Amino acid sequence: MGKEFRISKLFAYEVLDSRGNPTLAVECYTEDGTVGSAMVPSGASTGSKEAVELRDGGTRFMGKGVRKAVSNVNEILAEAIVGMDVREQIAIDKRLLFTDGTDNKSRIGANAILGVSLAVSRAAANALGISLFRYLGGSNANLLPTPLMNVINGGVHADNSLDIQEFMIVPVGFSCFSDALRAGVEVYHQIKSILKSKGYSSAVGDEGGFAPSLNTNREALDILSEAIERSGYKLGSNFALALDVAASELYYEDEGAKFYSLPGEKREKLSSEQMVEYFVDLVENYPIVSIEDPMSEYDWEGWELITKELGSRVQLVGDDLFVTNSKIVREGIRRKVANAVLIKLNQVGTLSETLQTVETARLSGYRCIVSHRSGETEDSFIADLAVALGVGQIKTGAPARSDRNAKYNRLLKIENVLGENAVYLGRAVF
Repeated sequence: MGKEFRISKLFAYEVLDSRGNPTLAVECYTEDGTVGSAMVPSGASTGSKEAVELRDGGTRFMGKGVRKAVSNVNEILAEAIVGMDVREQIAIDKRLLFTDGTDNKSRIGANAILGVSLAVSRAAANALGISLFRYLGGSNANLLPTPLMNVINGGVHADNSLDIQEFMIVPVGFSCFSDALRAGVEVYHQIKSILKSKGYSSAVGDEGGFAPSLNTNREALDILSEAIERSGYKLGSNFALALDVAASELYYEDEGAKFYSLPGEKREKLSSEQMVEYFVDLVENYPIVSIEDPMSEYDWEGWELITKELGSRVQLVGDDLFVTNSKIVREGIRRKVANAVLIKLNQVGTLSETLQTVETARLSGYRCIVSHRSGETEDSFIADLAVALGVGQIKTGAPARSDRNAKYNRLLKIENVLGENAVYLGRAVF
C-alpha cells in the first residue's frame, strides 16, 4: 500500500448549512498529502427511523451546535481508521459502525460518521487522480439524471398554507441534461412572473422554490402548468409534474383510527382510502409522473392501498417510509408497497450502506432517486453519486441558491467531461 492511499489524519470542524445552522465539514488526509473533503446535510422533514444526527443542545446555536460530533471525528473516529487504505471503503465504513456500536449511530452521530465516510471516498478518488463519479461508478457511468425540480414549496419547507411539501417540474422531453436544465430554469423564472402578476409573494423556501400562500394544491399545479405553456413548452411531452407530499406531517391517529388532515384545503379526518382517492383524482387531471410519500410512514396499509391503485401508473417514492435503510426496503418489497426509493446519504449514515440500499432496491425492480436535504451545503457529492449509480433521477431543489445550483453546475461539468458519451433519458427513467 503506497503512502498516497494510507490515511494519516482526519480533521473536522463546524460550518454552516443553507439554513444557517451548524453542520460538519470533514477532511481526510493521506500520507502523501492528498486530501478529500465533505460537508454533511441536514433534513427538516425527517423519518422517525433515520440515523441520529448528533447535536450539542444547550444555548449555543440554540442547541444545534455540532462540537461533540466534531470532537468524535477528531478524537474517536480518527484513531479508529488512521493507517487504513482509503480505497477500502467497505472496511472503513464497517470500522466506523463498529466504533459507534449502536443501531442508529446515536453514540458517535450519523453526521460525524457520514462526513468521514464521504471524505474518505473523495480522498480515494483524488489519490487515484480520477473524478468522483468515475471512482464510484466505473468506466460505464455516463447517465445524467432527470431532475425533479422543486419550484413551489409548502409543508414544513415553507411558511404558507400549502399542505403538499413540494411541487416539482420534471423536464422529460429533452435530449440532453443541459437542455433540460435550461428549460427548467426558464419555467422557474416564468413561475415568478406569474406569481407577481397574481399578487402572490415570490419569496423562496428552504430549497429555492417559491413559497406563495396559494389557496389550494390544485392552484399550485395550475400555476406550474401555465408557466410551462408560457415558456413555449408542452405539458405532458416536454414537462411532467411531480409531488412530495410528506404525508407523515399530515397524519394523526384518533382513538385507534388513522386519519389525514389537509388544513390548507379545509379537509379534516380523511381516511387512508380518501387520501388515495385524492391522489387518483390529481393523477387523472395532471401529468404527474411521481408522488413521494403520499402516505405516512406509519400507515403501511395505506401504502399497500395506494400502490395497488396507482403503482402501475406513476412512480410512488418511499422517503420517510424507507429512510434509505436496506432492511426497511426489503420489508417494503415483501409487502409490495411503493415502487421507488429516495436515496439520502445522511438518513443511513455511510456511503457503503447507501450503495447497499440502492442495490437492494434495483434487484427487485424499484427505481431510485438520489436526493439532497432541505438543509444543504455547497458540497456537490450527490451529483457525482447520481451519475455513478446510473439511477437516472435526482432531486436537488429549484435552480436557485448556490447550495442547490452547486449540484446542477457539477452535473453540467460532468456532462461536458463525458462529451458525446453522456446520456440523458428523460421520461424513460420513470
